[in-house]
Order: sequence, then C-alpha cells, then structure tokens
Amino acid sequence: MAENSKTPRGNKPVKIRFGISWLYIILLIGIGYMFFNQGAGANPQKEEWAEVKQQWLDGDIKEITFIRNEYEGRVTIKPDRIEKYSDKFGGIIPKKSPHFIFLVSGSFNAEEMFGELNEQMPADEQVKVVIENHESLWGMLEWLIFPLLLLFMWFFMFRGMSKNMGGGAGGPGGIFNVGKSTGKLAEKDSIKVTFKDVAGLYGAKDEVMEIVDFLKNPQKYTALGGKIPKGALLVGPPGTGKTLLAKAVAGEANVPFFSISGSDFVEMFVGVGASRVRDLFRQAKEKAPCIVFIDEIDAVGRARSKNAGFSSNDERENTLNQLLTEMDGFGSNSGVIILAATNRADILDKALMRAGRFDRQIHVDLPDLKEREEIFNVHLRGLKLSEDFDLEFLAKHTPGFSGADIANVCNEAALTAARKNKNAIEKQDFLDAVDRIVGGLERKSKIITPEEKKSIAHHEAGHATVSWLLPNANPLFKVTIVPRGQALGAAWYLPEERQLVTKEQMIDEMCSLLGGRVAEEIISGQPSTGALNDLERLTKMAYGMVTYYGMSEKIGTLSFYDSTGSRGYDLTKPYSEKTAELIDKEVKELVEMIHDRTESILRENYDGFTELASLLLEKEVIFADDLERIFGPRAGAKPGEEIPKDPEETAAE
Repeated sequence: MAENSKTPRGNKPVKIRFGISWLYIILLIGIGYMFFNQGAGANPQKEEWAEVKQQWLDGDIKEITFIRNEYEGRVTIKPDRIEKYSDKFGGIIPKKSPHFIFLVSGSFNAEEMFGELNEQMPADEQVKVVIENHESLWGMLEWLIFPLLLLFMWFFMFRGMSKNMGGGAGGPGGIFNVGKSTGKLAEKDSIKVTFKDVAGLYGAKDEVMEIVDFLKNPQKYTALGGKIPKGALLVGPPGTGKTLLAKAVAGEANVPFFSISGSDFVEMFVGVGASRVRDLFRQAKEKAPCIVFIDEIDAVGRARSKNAGFSSNDERENTLNQLLTEMDGFGSNSGVIILAATNRADILDKALMRAGRFDRQIHVDLPDLKEREEIFNVHLRGLKLSEDFDLEFLAKHTPGFSGADIANVCNEAALTAARKNKNAIEKQDFLDAVDRIVGGLERKSKIITPEEKKSIAHHEAGHATVSWLLPNANPLFKVTIVPRGQALGAAWYLPEERQLVTKEQMIDEMCSLLGGRVAEEIISGQPSTGALNDLERLTKMAYGMVTYYGMSEKIGTLSFYDSTGSRGYDLTKPYSEKTAELIDKEVKELVEMIHDRTESILRENYDGFTELASLLLEKEVIFADDLERIFGPRAGAKPGEEIPKDPEETAAE
C-alpha cells in the first residue's frame, strides 16, 4: 500500500490499493513493450550472398556480423553509401542497422571467405567482421509466451468463476470451488414476508401453516410419536404465488431460509451438480432447523426415463441421484424441511415424489373471484384510484388471471392513466390494461382493405350472435374489430368459473367458436384464413370429447388420456388402427353437426346478425347492451345479471 500525505483534498491521505487488476495492467504493458520494442528495430532486406559479395568489393559495407549457428549474416552499409540502395527500401532510408541479411548453407566457411575478400580490399576499405554463436533467451520465450499466457488466463478465469460461485474444494478462491452450493441464505431476522402479504390461496396456506407449526412447536407432534414432514412440493400454474408462499413460510417460522433454482445445480462440469447438492444440505444441517427452497425443481428432477438422448451417466441424472440420497438416504436431515416449486409435476421422477421425500403435494391453483379481490387489494395499496372505483367489478372481469397477471394489470392501468395525464386511475384504465395484456397493443395504423374489414366485422358478429343465442355459451362482454397483437378482431367473454363442463356446454362453446367461420361462408360464400385459431381450438375440443371424456356413442365410455405420463416417449397409440379411423369419423361427424347447427342459428337470425355487423363497422367496438337491443335478453342469462355497457354512453348518462 502506498500513501501520499499531500493531497488536494486536505490532510487526509489517499490510499492506493493494489489488487489483481494491477497485475493485469502490468502484464499487458510488459507484453506490449516486448512486442513493440522488437518491432521497433531495423527491418533488414534479404539479399543473396553474391550481391553482398559485390557490395563488399564496391566498398559499401561497413560491418558484417555472421551468426554461425544460424548460418545468417547481417550487413551494415556505410552511412555515406546508404542512399545508393534507397530503392530497395521503398525510397525510405533506414536509420537503424543491420540493413541487409543473407543466408548460407552449412558448408559456408565464413573465416576463409571473409578473409579472402578483405585481402582484396585496401587497408582503409576493409570490412569489420564479427563471427559469433547466437544464444538468445527471447528466442526460447517466443515459443513459451503463448502457452504461458493461456495457462495464466485459464487460472485467473477459473479463479474469478470460483469467487462468483462461492468457496468450495481447495479453499476460498481456489480453482475447484465450482462444486460449492450457490444457494442464497436469508437469515431468520432478514425475512419480512408473512402470510399477511399472501392474498388468497386459502387451501395452500392452510397446508403450509402446518409446516410452520412443525418448525415452531416440534414437541407438540413428536410427543405423540409423529415425525416432522421432510418436504412439500408446491404445484401450480406460473404466477400463482408459489415462491411468495415459500418465503412467507420462512418468515412466519422465523428460521433460516436457503433458496436456490433447480438450474443452478446443472453445470457443464461433470460432478458439479452432485457436489453442490451435498454442500447445500451440509450448510442446511448446520443451520437446522431451517427451510431449503428449490425453485423450478423440474430442471433437475425430471424423470430419468424422460431424458431422451442421454445415457445413465448424464450429469442431470447424477445430480438427481444425489438429491434423492440427501433427502432420504442413510444420513439424517432432522430439522431441515425441503420446499420445492414446479408447474410441471407430471414430468418429475417418481422416486422424488414418493412419501419420505416430498411427503405432501400442495396445489396452488388460479385464484377464484374472492381471492382475486384480495390480490387486487394487495396490489392497489400504492395506487391513486378514482372515488367511484369498483373492485368487485374488476375481479369479475379477470377470470383465469393469476396473481402475477393481476399485478401486471394494476401496473399497466397506472401507466395508461399517466399516459392520458389523469390525476387518478379509473375503471376504464383497468379495462384497457386487461385488453392490452390479453390481446396486445392496439394497432389502428394497420392497413386493412374495406373488403377485409367487412369480412372481419361479419366474422366477429357471427361469434357474438351465436354465443348470445346459446344458453350454455360464455357470456359476451364486448366485440371489437380493432386489430390487437396478431388478431384482426376479437370477441371478449367473461367465462363462468366452472369446475365441471357438460357435453351440452361443450357443444354450445364449439358452436360459438365456429360462428365466425360460418358467418363468412354465409356472407361471401367462401371462408378465409382468419378462423385459424378458432378451428384449432374446435379440433382440440372435438378430439377431447371423443378420446378423453367418453362423449361419443360409437367409441363408448373409454378414455385414452394418460394422466400419469407412464407411456413416456412411447410413440404407439393405445388403440388399433380401426379405432383410430372410427375416432376420426366421429370427430368429423361431430364438427359437421356443429357446423349445421351454427349455420341454422345465423340464418334464422340473419337480420340481427347483419345489423350487428353494420354496427361494428360503424363503431368498431360494441358491448353486450348493443346485442341486447338487437336480439333481446341473452339466452341462459341469470336474474339480476349485469349487462356490460358502452362506457362512453354510461358517462354521458
């Protein structure tokens, strides 16, 4: 450390710290100096010995240095004769010597040849001759410098990598520290998340609260002979709050919390994953009682039979085997509870799912209406809302949204209101945010021909008409022909939150899906490519009815669905070719029946259907109250059901 007592900042000394960066700088300066210094010397031109001999006899040479072991001669021309050879140097007179070099064979006798030439020259014209053997240390370093640089860079690269990954085998900063666990430890006093911060998730919270009780009062259960569960697996769709729930468990239990991702175990180096698993559990045992949370465990816990293309020595499988051993092997893990989260539980290895490792599976499902209200309350805390804001209305208009989706809606609504220079966030801002998240950004500048716009209007009017007139179809919210994302138009529904779906309900939904395609056929006499997504969903539902749900009379009450995933990569069908033909025939007949039924509905209500399309072309966006004025009350509407209205008309009222 060097100190300078006089500084512009006063009497306080400035400390200069020498770290590894200085070593890099010195190394680069040294290499640059060696190369540039070598290249800054003379640039001699190659000559044949016969020409050099003639230069000697002409009296132009001042000195010759002959390297015996390299059979090389170096010629220095007299300063007053150098201009004579300027054309050989490209018109530039060199300032450093040697000026020429020549190479000879091993039979060249330098002493004899040079002596004979000097005897032919006058005494004052004789050339100074130096004969030596060249032993240069730089010559050897030229061969060693590149491999040494590679070794040096490799060493410091792995040194830096080991610092990022933490210590491990070989001590702090060692080159083999990649085997140390990269899990982040949060001490019990640093975790501020509790169950108050987790809205909804009633069933899941009840189950994980038992784990908290185990950690707080273990004697309550061990006194009766019970054992604390070793692990719990949180299963659910993305964004439902699995990670947040695990943090809340650690915060409520007031114990250390290790968090790590499943992908952190898998590395390009063989054995690193297993080493990190061992190190993670070693640290957890030292901190027991504690919680170890493995997020996205499917990255390392995938079923071993499903690792297509990998052998039994695959690094992922070695890591999984070590994880299985640590969770329920010969060693004891008392006081260590494993929490893991995944949205792909179907692909996990069966050995990982058995009792004794993950004793219970906690399903974290999408929130229902009441839970969505609570989640909205959490995310609306810091937002400025209008006085007439209706939270229940917003929760009803976001069916199927996860907690992460709701957080995104609240943020987008705030951004939308700010973009319009509003002082508070209104209900319409939230509806615009929902539209943007579900359908994408409006693209009013997209070029659409009048014919295409007319076809889109009749397509969306067909969807709206059929869904309005069928009792079991989803309630319509609004219809638009404004392009959003990849869609040229859309019909927005508020689906009922059903747990079971009947055959009649599925058929009505399929008729609603096909309404746009059939409307195009009725108006223009030919379909377009705009119904691609509708046909895709229709086909999946039709095959699901026939092959999964047993809703076909000819196929019978059979289901070919594999919920366990036990077939793995088995490419054979679980039925014969004759049955496959029958399935295709049943699906085709079902779709034809739905097509005929949809066409009948649209032709019977042709006037209302075309009036709706004209209204769409005029306003571009219409709401359910517009359909109610044209067709009357919605089929299957419940008493007291609110009909969505145009917000502009409502504001005018």
